[in-house]
Amino acid sequence: MKTLGLNRVISLSLLLLLSFSCASDLDYDQVNDIKLEPVFIANLAYFDIPANEFVTGGVEQNVIFDAPTVDVFNDSFFRKSLKKVDFFLEMENTIARAYVVDLVFLDRNNQVVHTTNFTVPEYTGLENKVTRTEIFENTQLDLLKRTVRIAFTLRMLPGAPLTETSSGNLKLRSGVTAYLVVE
Repeated sequence: MKTLGLNRVISLSLLLLLSFSCASDLDYDQVNDIKLEPVFIANLAYFDIPANEFVTGGVEQNVIFDAPTVDVFNDSFFRKSLKKVDFFLEMENTIARAYVVDLVFLDRNNQVVHTTNFTVPEYTGLENKVTRTEIFENTQLDLLKRTVRIAFTLRMLPGAPLTETSSGNLKLRSGVTAYLVVE
């Protein structure tokens, strides 16, 4: 019986001791010091053009053009928080002709703000991929933020003639990695 009473006293004393704790003052102003640095990865453009699409009515078409709209820079939060962009391009050519790819970044008035180009060699039976990464930061990033359209131009270089039965494809994959800083 004495042991039961002693155990109750010790348990109650221990519980009472544990119910007192130390607490420091909370600093809610630390919320103002938060700095988030999210990274977003997105596909930008993709196409897969068969060799026979470079031939219309038996005549080779040396140039193919497309200019999709890029709306991401219209958002003020995105424009303010954007600190760096990596623009990645990959071309795979299985056509027996070489190509030059021109990318022209255009503003609202169709004025050129940035250009880049690269050559994709003709297909010779081996894997034929060309990759390119454009990095936009500081002044270059300011130019990119003005972009509303990107014009893709494919120019076919001289070589063996293509016909409506020519085989192979020209594939473009492109993506964007955007680095933001939110404070």
